[in-house]
Amino acid sequence: MIRSISYMKSPSNLSLALFLPAFILMNISLLSCRSEIPKTEQSIEVQKSKSGQIYQWSEAEGKEFHQQIRQHILTPEDWDQRANTIRRQILQATGLYPLPERCALNPIFGEKRIYDGYLVQNVAFESLPGVYVTGSLYSPVEVGDSPPAVLSPHGHWPIGGDGLEPKDSDDYGRYRPDAQTRCAAMARMGAIVFSYDMVGYGQLTTLGWRHKHPETMKLQIWNGMRAIDFLISIGANPRQIACTGASGGGTQTFQIAAVDSRISASIPVVMVSYRHFGGCVCELGMPIHENENFKTNNVEITACMAPKPLLLVSVGTDATETTPEVEYPMIEHIYGLFGKSEMVENAHFPDEEHGYDLNKRAALYVFLAKHLDLDSSIAMNADGTPNEQGIVIEKVEDLYVFDDDNSFPNHTIRNNDQVDWDWYKESE
Repeated sequence: MIRSISYMKSPSNLSLALFLPAFILMNISLLSCRSEIPKTEQSIEVQKSKSGQIYQWSEAEGKEFHQQIRQHILTPEDWDQRANTIRRQILQATGLYPLPERCALNPIFGEKRIYDGYLVQNVAFESLPGVYVTGSLYSPVEVGDSPPAVLSPHGHWPIGGDGLEPKDSDDYGRYRPDAQTRCAAMARMGAIVFSYDMVGYGQLTTLGWRHKHPETMKLQIWNGMRAIDFLISIGANPRQIACTGASGGGTQTFQIAAVDSRISASIPVVMVSYRHFGGCVCELGMPIHENENFKTNNVEITACMAPKPLLLVSVGTDATETTPEVEYPMIEHIYGLFGKSEMVENAHFPDEEHGYDLNKRAALYVFLAKHLDLDSSIAMNADGTPNEQGIVIEKVEDLYVFDDDNSFPNHTIRNNDQVDWDWYKESE
């Protein structure tokens, strides 16, 4: 059964270590499809989505690419080989192959704030020596043994932002009400949720960190992988870790899920497009989509999850408008090769806009309840509408890890250019 559902404006009714199998070189026509499809930069006319997002591929280019994939990917083994190729390309293009040495996380925990059915605790850890990932941990008031976990990256809010906007704005990164609300709701359902700042967002901007830097994509993917390490280190079930985010957070969701098999369920929101790859250096700044003998798009990157649970959330007003007709059927075909087409779903909202709004969150809650064994009755009312009553939207400064009483450690890396990826060689 095709599990693509469109919703109107009314309330919604709605898989331990990094797995990187050996790279297997496939037929050159599948790897590149270059004999049939022109290079991205050969597209002359600039086309945009209804919301102004620039399409990197033309409609014809994208559909022809999907047709070539369908013709060459005929068995689960075919897709496994293709997915391995895509993973290797992402890691090589970002300088993450082989993976860097992992340092101690050295987490810093703030005080716990208890609310109605959940608690919040600000956290920072080191993804590399002195490179801090800052965020907030949302947990049930009573946490059982080995609870499910959710990784929650955020997008470029304000839209088009570079992380330098006023931090007290209601429209900024992980501090947005919709981000706080979904994290709290998932915690009340029984998951531990880590909401964290993108590179060059949040408090680190006061030290000199910037989002628009040539290696942002590399560090952002690495931070996401280390965030999984962090969740497991505090007791999360390593076999039940989901990832979800909207817009640029959606990009991070499918990038992390593609290269780290510890993500057991992926929910990218308003970002999976067959011809739009993003508009920021963290999405386009490194050649993960194309090299001399290779070409892919975000649909394939997202499908690297197969056959684990995947929910595509899309709308009719941005670059995901064709998801029910194009992106979802393509991914459903790949899942079907494994006999697992029921593991991929699409919640489409034709009249809604780019974001992680109420109805999209409702689709998330139902999906996570099913695949992470969470209690949907806490987040959803009997009539199918979401229940987010009692969730407190905290002030931005309350979500800061560091303050006058808990300052940045002396060895903190103060800007992007000081990052040392070869730190371990100094002790050799």
